Amino acid sequence: MSWKKSLSMLGSTLNILLFIAMVCMIFVVITSKASGGEPNVFGYQLKTVLSGSMEPTFKTGSIIAVEPIEGDAKKQLKVGDVITFVKEDNTLVTHRILEVNGGENAVTYHTKGDNNDAADVKPVLAENVVGKYADFTIPYAGHVMKYANSKAGSIALMIIPGVLLILYSVVSIFRSFKDYEKSIVEKNSANNESL
Repeated sequence: MSWKKSLSMLGSTLNILLFIAMVCMIFVVITSKASGGEPNVFGYQLKTVLSGSMEPTFKTGSIIAVEPIEGDAKKQLKVGDVITFVKEDNTLVTHRILEVNGGENAVTYHTKGDNNDAADVKPVLAENVVGKYADFTIPYAGHVMKYANSKAGSIALMIIPGVLLILYSVVSIFRSFKDYEKSIVEKNSANNESL
């Protein structure tokens, strides 16, 4: 395979990757704005990890997928499940269940962050559980998500891939003209030599 063909294939691959990146960024920005925070993808809520309490299970700045839980399913979680719940101050926390207490009517969960020395002081009421960790993590992507939720980030993440695609197209067109020009010069010189 010639180096020109390899370069052409690399350029086409780069073009496709830039297009996919642009579509993904637009999707992330639109879904995060529509949901008022983290987006929902295929029925899973994407949450940004803001602290290191669950390291090494997931690192600060990662995005985790959380399966929403409703109704009686909130009372059927078991020891070892990683859950996301609402604290008294309306903040979301994701910790592992150490112990399940109560019966059918009043279930509470004793939780702890994997990286914390001690368990959480207050038990979690089953009705405060928002979802269960779905064993899917994208390390450090939460930093991008946080930036995407800002006004400047929304604009930048939609414009930058588009600008890169345009620049790549301009370079491709310029190269095509240059190759065309070169082929005309070679044809003319070949015609002159034959005369």
